[in-house]
Amino acid sequence: MLLSEAKILIIDDDVDVLSAAKLLLKRHAKAVDIEKNPQKLPFLVTNGDYSLILLDMNFTRDVNSGREGFHWLDRILDINPAAKVIMITAYGDIEMAIRAIKAGAIDFVLKPWENDKLLATISTALEGGKDKVLPVAEEKTKDDGKKNNKAVGDTIVATSESMRQVLVTAERVAATDANVIILGENGTGKTQLARHVHQHSKRSDKPFVAVDLGAISETLFESELFGHVKGAFTDAKEDRAGRFEEAKGGTIFLDEIGNLTLPLQAKLLTVIQERKVTRVGSNKPIALDVRLICATNMNIEKMVNEKTFRQDLLYRINTIELELPPLRDRPEDISALAEYYLKQYAKKYNRPVNDISNALVKKMQQYNWPGNIRELQHAVERAVILSQEKTLQPDDLFLKSSAGQPATATGFDLEDMEKTMIIKALKRFNGNITDAARELGLSRAALYRRMEKYGL
Repeated sequence: MLLSEAKILIIDDDVDVLSAAKLLLKRHAKAVDIEKNPQKLPFLVTNGDYSLILLDMNFTRDVNSGREGFHWLDRILDINPAAKVIMITAYGDIEMAIRAIKAGAIDFVLKPWENDKLLATISTALEGGKDKVLPVAEEKTKDDGKKNNKAVGDTIVATSESMRQVLVTAERVAATDANVIILGENGTGKTQLARHVHQHSKRSDKPFVAVDLGAISETLFESELFGHVKGAFTDAKEDRAGRFEEAKGGTIFLDEIGNLTLPLQAKLLTVIQERKVTRVGSNKPIALDVRLICATNMNIEKMVNEKTFRQDLLYRINTIELELPPLRDRPEDISALAEYYLKQYAKKYNRPVNDISNALVKKMQQYNWPGNIRELQHAVERAVILSQEKTLQPDDLFLKSSAGQPATATGFDLEDMEKTMIIKALKRFNGNITDAARELGLSRAALYRRMEKYGL
């Protein structure tokens, strides 16, 4: 893609940086959006269809560790693994650059930047890098054309009978405008299922607006969901539509609805009952035409019994209830999911890995997967990055055994991952520091410092 055709998003908490970047890029790009609040990233990435994202690595409360930047990079790639992200920071060094690129960023620039260099970096990222990942096409059987549900919708992979039944129900519900609540543990694919319902509905050509209620503070709830008018509060410098209005004619997906306090539940209930929304600072109601899908990982019925969730709100949102089984209860899907992510990340990182050994499949099926599909996705991604063979083996997935327990996966801590990468590199090159450092993209001195740090 050419820069002149690109839609670019810039996230930085420094308004001067945002202004300078937009002033430069709007002369070259098709569209440039800026945002200083990283909490809005999930919504923007889900709905913005950006060609490239410039992401600050350090936000106010994070000072200069880069930790927040890596957190938001992970969130972006969770939502869209094909997203092209360039990290920007005033505190950059080669170590952080390597970490950012290995974590999935396209490139890394320091601020204050040189305009020509920034434009060149962006152009290179747009013309090469990751290809856009399209939703998995629905497969059809040769005999009657019915969907076999092996891989349908937005990365939903389902060979198990339990998931097939969920998808059949979801597609029947999709044809109606009935409100839906999706239940399931974290990482089971609730957002993907909500998208699947939307894609199979009569509203599929209208917006799908996803809202993570767990990421919205109580003070911003009304403004974010219902909008505000200019002057409604100190920072309200212009009229702004809320998420409900943005979903006009389409679907609004309220994730983590179990996190809402009782006062916020009451405000949401009023909007759902009246099918009207009133912007903060206004007294003029706006009629709504949206399909409502909610989701939670909590026991919502128990919350009703404990008086922490309104029963009348539950009646409104769960006309139809869909429950996603955890991955441990559908082991027959593990192999299909792993193969799907293997192909995706082998292409993303240009790695020669193209198969999974039977021994690894067996080991994955014995593991409990407490993080469900999201954990499997990250585990396969790490394996693809680090494997030196064309076929993934049990050791590549970083599963370890503890006394009396089945194999369990290591955490997602970056230092653990770095240590593991160093160990693999040293093992591959029989302890040769020069070769291992070259493979890792480090200087010999930097590798020695890390070996000392990790006691290697």
